[in-house]
Parts: sequence; structure tokens; C-alpha cells
Amino acid sequence: MTLVAISAAYGAGGSRIAPLLAAQLFVPFVDRALPMQAAARVEFPQEDGESDDRQAGWLERVLQGFVGAEASVTGPVATTSPLVSQDARRESDALLARQAQSGRGVVLGRAAVAVLRDDPRVLRVRLYGSPERRIEQAVRTFGAEREVAANAVRNLDRTHDAYLQQFYGADIDDPALYHLMIDSTVVPVDACADIIARAARAHTAMLTPVSFGT
Repeated sequence: MTLVAISAAYGAGGSRIAPLLAAQLFVPFVDRALPMQAAARVEFPQEDGESDDRQAGWLERVLQGFVGAEASVTGPVATTSPLVSQDARRESDALLARQAQSGRGVVLGRAAVAVLRDDPRVLRVRLYGSPERRIEQAVRTFGAEREVAANAVRNLDRTHDAYLQQFYGADIDDPALYHLMIDSTVVPVDACADIIARAARAHTAMLTPVSFGT
């Protein structure tokens, strides 16, 4: 039984670390439900005093534009299967419940750290880094232009925070939401995967009942 939920800020290397971790743990990898290219070009409209309804409407429009995976931020990609935020969220939550029931998996994104926060079997991990270092890492990793990567970091940080607040009442930067937080802009990808793997195995061992012979 090994379950890991990973929340990764844009440019923190989650799309590389999470599948590597799953391979090390020999468990399924569940990718983001709402990946990222389109939001790199979306401006966050909320001003002080703006209504929650308007923010919710903006968030739904953003979610309808999410397509692809965090492989590039060079521009938006045409949506072939539009996502309706509430339906997509419920579908994603149901998938997470099934994955948790299986007792095995590494989940990247999907708000899994919030959805599964009350499941004691799940090791919850945050990958982060300063905005400047994440921009640099995105430029190196994805070959994105610096301005595009900077926009992605700014917009996606606010999008992810709004998503968890809107649907789960959670603060993405709250340390209490995680068992482990790693600045993955200063720790290499392989080392991050190794650290999380060791933590996951230790966490699972702590949950496993010990049988004593008579």
C-alpha cells in the first residue's frame, strides 16, 4: 500500500518528478486532471472587492481551456474536449476515490492533497520554489520564452490557489496540508524522487500493523 499525492507549482518539476517516483515505487501514475498550457495566457481578473461569483465564473472559464500536459508553455492549444469545471471536478474526485481504494498510486495535481487530506494512508507532498527560480527552470526544461514562463508562473500560481480555495476551502501554501515540502528548484529531480520515495515507504511502514509471534 503506497499512496502519494503531489501538489507542484508551475516550473517546480512535478511532471518529471512524479512519474519517476511512481516508477521507483512500482505503483500507477495518475496525471493532472486540469493541465496547464492555456492558463499561461490567461490574465487573473480579480480586483479587491470583486464578487465571489465573478471569480467563480472566471475560474470556470479557465478550467474550460485546460488541455494537454505540462510539456510546454509556448502557447495555448485548441481544446477538443471542453471541461465544465463542476463536472470535471466531480469526475476527478471520483477517480481519486477509486485510486485511494486501490491503495496504490502517485497522483500529480487534481487537488489530491485536498481531496485526500483526511485519508491517513496518503503521503501529501508539495513541490515549490521561488518564482524566479521556477521561471528559470521552466525556460531550461520546456524551452519557453522567459516572458511566457513568467506569465505562466504568475497566472498558474493564482489559478491553483483559487481552485483549491473555491472547491475545497484549502490554502495551497498552508504547510499543514502537507507532510513533506521540497524546494525542487534547488534539489535535483532524481534526488527529489528519492526523498519522496523514502518518505513514502517509511509512511507506509508506520501504518502497517506489526504481528508478533507467540
